[in-house]
Amino acid sequence: MKVLVVEDEDPKRANILASLTKQFPESEPVVARSVSSAIKTLRETVPDLILLDMSLPTFDIGPKESGGRPQGFGGIEVLRYIDRFDLAVPVVVVTAYEAFAKDGEQIDLNILSGQLAEAHPTNFRGIVYYNSVFETWQEELFRLVEGVLKS
Repeated sequence: MKVLVVEDEDPKRANILASLTKQFPESEPVVARSVSSAIKTLRETVPDLILLDMSLPTFDIGPKESGGRPQGFGGIEVLRYIDRFDLAVPVVVVTAYEAFAKDGEQIDLNILSGQLAEAHPTNFRGIVYYNSVFETWQEELFRLVEGVLKS
């Protein structure tokens, strides 16, 4: 199972990768660290699953690169790309934020999940709230990945 992990934060990405490969040793993870690198990867190959952070920089951050404009909803840009090109790939959002600010309002994960399900019904499979202090995020991630594998 080829899994595209789109995550810009090193510790979170490392935890996701370690948990994924431990629970699903047959998985073959590929990493993207920004909206642009995720889209570039999707142009080259379509994975079996995408684990997608919601808050992403426009470009990969590097020694001489700031990452461009930070995007609180960068993950939505990746989902829009997937829809635009009719890519059939399940997407699970993994975020460390309990809520997002949009147009002066707070959008909690339940509301965001409903919005994503409505806007991207073919690909969106759910949201995992990542909190490194607790292991409940892993259980939810495993449940959603197993659902993808069964479908």
